[in-house]
Amino acid sequence: MKKLYLTSLFLIFMTTQALARDPVLGVWQAPPDRKGQIGHIQISPCGSMLCGTIIQAYDPSGKEVVTPNVGKRLFWNMKVEGAGAYGGGRVFVPAHNREYDAAMKLQGQKLSVKGCVGPVCQGQVWTRVR
Repeated sequence: MKKLYLTSLFLIFMTTQALARDPVLGVWQAPPDRKGQIGHIQISPCGSMLCGTIIQAYDPSGKEVVTPNVGKRLFWNMKVEGAGAYGGGRVFVPAHNREYDAAMKLQGQKLSVKGCVGPVCQGQVWTRVR
């Protein structure tokens, strides 16, 4: 039993260490919403998976704004699938006030993020801030 426990701890540690070096980690800028506001999303490890939280919002002139969405978890349970692909997570879309199945694809400094209901998907391309 002790050996199984130690093996489990080791696997969790190794997964966390690998995730800590994942290239998708950082701050990403989403395109303007219906109001023209731009959000910055912090992607970070969330246990053995990835989560994204809205950390800042800006109006069309670039001035930081206060919005109830700042501080909200935008996506969670995103799994690393390899080759820049992430999936199996959920995404919250503030404009719809709904959750959807989520997937992401990293290509250089661009991150394609999509939410799907069955075969119907909509998405955005985010740009790395830092």
